[in-house]
Amino acid sequence: MTSRESAVRVGLVYPELLGTYGDRGNAVVLVQRCRWRGIPAELVEVRAGAPIPDSLDVYLFGGGEDDPQLMAAEGMRASRANIERAHAGGAVILAVCAGFQLLGHRYDAADGEVIEGAGIVDLVTRAGTDRLIGEVVVEPTKSWVWGPAGAPATLTGFENHGGRTTLGEGLDPLGTVLAGGGNGAPTADGQSGADGLLSERLVGTYMHGPVLPRNPQLADRLLGWITSPSGDGLPALDSDLEQQLREERVHAGRAKGLRKWVQDRALARG
Repeated sequence: MTSRESAVRVGLVYPELLGTYGDRGNAVVLVQRCRWRGIPAELVEVRAGAPIPDSLDVYLFGGGEDDPQLMAAEGMRASRANIERAHAGGAVILAVCAGFQLLGHRYDAADGEVIEGAGIVDLVTRAGTDRLIGEVVVEPTKSWVWGPAGAPATLTGFENHGGRTTLGEGLDPLGTVLAGGGNGAPTADGQSGADGLLSERLVGTYMHGPVLPRNPQLADRLLGWITSPSGDGLPALDSDLEQQLREERVHAGRAKGLRKWVQDRALARG
């Protein structure tokens, strides 16, 4: 148990708009992993149309389709100052897919429409010629921002998006893509590039799954930034089942040959 007295306020932002792919699970995991450790935690839902407060400890932005993304963008722009104030004061941000895109400057859609983002981070997203769908495996970037515990183990997720995201100069991705698309299409030499964004107390990614149930170490790094900023670390939990899931999905994500073909056919059939 940590010495924290106030409850960790885990904010699920616009779940009606940015909750298409089960990303609510990220909020559930963070709250439960706190409670298992005796750390008080509460889930705070910020409904669509409401201002995003500056009083949350964690801000979770999930995935969404085109029209909901457009509506979410308006609210995020209006609340930019609150989000930035909270982040500067120690809050954590996890943004997935559409939420990740909307943290940036804009999304250039295939039909020519431009969706203006919140402009909180320096990135731009443009529509690609096809969708990136399937399992993703990412090796996290080694960075001081993870703290004394270091980078989490290899990450696994599921992507379904048409965007191609370019990070601004000097920004680090969440990690190197070992399988899947991530921020952009694979290159001619077979290397898939990078996924997401990693900054101080901020993670962006294209990985659904949801990503935190699949990757308990990543969940604990986010919680550690809030509950153990001195670097003392969190009490260990029995995460055997979660680790088994992670390892199974990493294995599936690295499928090649016939096994990969069968997976792709299953996805194509819906």
